[in-house]
Amino acid sequence: MHHQVIHIHAEAPLKPALGAPCNGCGVCCLVEPCPVGMLISRRRKGACDVLVWSDDASAYRCGLLVDPDRFTAGRWMSWGPLRRLWLRWARRVIAAGRGCDADFAQDEP
Repeated sequence: MHHQVIHIHAEAPLKPALGAPCNGCGVCCLVEPCPVGMLISRRRKGACDVLVWSDDASAYRCGLLVDPDRFTAGRWMSWGPLRRLWLRWARRVIAAGRGCDADFAQDEP
């Protein structure tokens, strides 16, 4: 059994059950970036660079969806139609709104 330690914000909600609605726990993105996060983070292991903490929501959010300019500024996304297509693709790839797909257990601290 593989064991990995990740550092989670103290106010983050517990990981929901597999298939349950996402609650912003951040566990999936703290373990490894999704395919979109891999492109932005330029890594395949460890916490995604695009994951951001929201004090207002007391939850983690994908920075590409809540603040895309922060993570794509100065890149090829300045053209509106391409930007909209990229963000729609990113939502689909990270399965935004589809429910928890992190198939692993979270131990209590």
